[in-house]
Amino acid sequence: LIPTMARNRRIVLASANVTRASVAVIAGLHAALFSAGTPAQAEVQPKRPNVVIILGDDLGFADLGSFGSEIKTPNLDALAREGVRFSNFYTHASCSPTRSMLLSGVDTHLNGLGNMSEWTAPNQRGLVGYEGYLNKNVVTLPQLMKDAGYHTYMVGKWHLGKAPDRIPAARGFERDFSLLDGAGSYWDMWNFTGASPKSTFTEDGRYLTELPKDYYATKTYTDKLIGFIDANHGDGKPFFAYVAHQAPHDPYHLPKEWRNRHVGEYDKGWDAVRQERLKRQIELGIMPAGTQLAERMYFLPDPVVLAPASRAILGRKMELYAGLVENLDHHVGRLIDHLKQIGEYDNTIFIVFGDNGAEGTDLFKMIAGTPGTLNYLFASARWSQTNPNAWGDPGSYVGYGPMWAQVSMTPFSQYKGWVAEGGVHNALIVSGPVVQRPKGSINQGLMHVADIMPTLLSIAGTSYPQTSSDGKAMPPLIGKPWNDMLAGRAESPRTDQDYLAWEIFGNRAVRQGEWKLRWQFKPYGTGEWELYNVATDPGERMNVAAQNPEKVQALLAVWDGYAKANNVILPSRGPFETLYDQLPARVPVDEGFPPLIYQRQFVPPQ
Repeated sequence: LIPTMARNRRIVLASANVTRASVAVIAGLHAALFSAGTPAQAEVQPKRPNVVIILGDDLGFADLGSFGSEIKTPNLDALAREGVRFSNFYTHASCSPTRSMLLSGVDTHLNGLGNMSEWTAPNQRGLVGYEGYLNKNVVTLPQLMKDAGYHTYMVGKWHLGKAPDRIPAARGFERDFSLLDGAGSYWDMWNFTGASPKSTFTEDGRYLTELPKDYYATKTYTDKLIGFIDANHGDGKPFFAYVAHQAPHDPYHLPKEWRNRHVGEYDKGWDAVRQERLKRQIELGIMPAGTQLAERMYFLPDPVVLAPASRAILGRKMELYAGLVENLDHHVGRLIDHLKQIGEYDNTIFIVFGDNGAEGTDLFKMIAGTPGTLNYLFASARWSQTNPNAWGDPGSYVGYGPMWAQVSMTPFSQYKGWVAEGGVHNALIVSGPVVQRPKGSINQGLMHVADIMPTLLSIAGTSYPQTSSDGKAMPPLIGKPWNDMLAGRAESPRTDQDYLAWEIFGNRAVRQGEWKLRWQFKPYGTGEWELYNVATDPGERMNVAAQNPEKVQALLAVWDGYAKANNVILPSRGPFETLYDQLPARVPVDEGFPPLIYQRQFVPPQ
């Protein structure tokens, strides 16, 4: 009897609780309907999106499958299918200048990277804007995102300063695992010069003396970021993650299982691969029908005249590069899968691009120098694994050269370090909840890396300060927000009157509308201003300056205004000052010329 009474009492109490809950709900609905002040109070604020920026180091315009490549990048291509591809996106021509604009929104000549620290010219030393690191005149994107209530994480390559007040932790990143140098081994801490033999790393603001035991750059960066995200997951705050991968910058270091995924595929040579990539780009809608490839670099041979062994060894370098890009894609996939598992993927914006054109310069040769120097001795001892069978191992240094860099930048002219399209024109993918354009679509709006800062500040619900903490006016943002374009309300953030401008190592250019004016050192340039219509001639094959003197003068006036407003000081020295004497005289590239080297053995008639 007693258990039965107790059970009935519980039922009665439960019924009473349900009744009280029902009354409370009804009362709440009544109050919501008839109280003037309640709707605003009851409104639920939408959750702000997470942001993941994935930066490929020296990743080329045409290196992803979604931009015409034969390299298999299923995870990055999936982001392209879910979001939008942008085919008219610009960065700077080299790494640290691009990164400085990404993280500050300010022109390089004002933010401290008017030149790379490795190439500061004698007439630029000690000048504001040319410090060689991200200076204190600018406020950073991660700092503003952090102030707006975001967690801020960074993994990968920094390249914007090494002193304690210049490292990621001092510039707004709450958590980091960062390579402070511009490049290095993927396997360990070895760097490239005798004077600076070890790379510098930080973790959460602490300088590291050793790396994790199973360290491999691309894998470790991904592992660390996943750990950062998990440590704060569930606290209600969104996160901003800057994933600045070292890959696919040389040296091409990668695990053995990733080295042989394209064996023999590139023996056919660079011309054939470029043609195949352009064909796919036109089929995909990345490039318009009728687009012509840029002229092959004049000092490069037609690969069909090379011996099979030479084509194979050069092709092997491209095989390693392709494997490195695929390995990068694999680890991006790990991050994506993890965000799906913890329920954050659908509320995450992804922004994917490369930091400049593909690398065509032999950096190792430039760094090692000549026999008898300290750097040459260091390179011979520390980077001595030169057998092709050891390529990819610790102690090996492989870069793929100008022939394959042009392939990575199909259909454009030239590559990293130059302001031709191949140095500054990059692929861009944006996906996530702010993108309201058709999934998988392609947009040709004129865009720039400095646009990312005002775009993300708007998404985060914050703004760029007009003055610094000590009352000084902040340098102006040069970017245009993408919000209307991402929402489908506009086709471009720029009008035909807006312009983009570049200067690095003395090479300089300006683009306004369809027209681009550029000046480059010989022999890659003419040492004179050249004019191209890059809408109809993206390969910059036809210099039309002589036919359009008024347009040249108009764009020169734009350039002069840019240079004056942004503290541009042309360098007195630079990396290309002796190139004209090192390379053969520039000549046109005409298919099949000279016939002498293509003629087949004559066979008399029978």
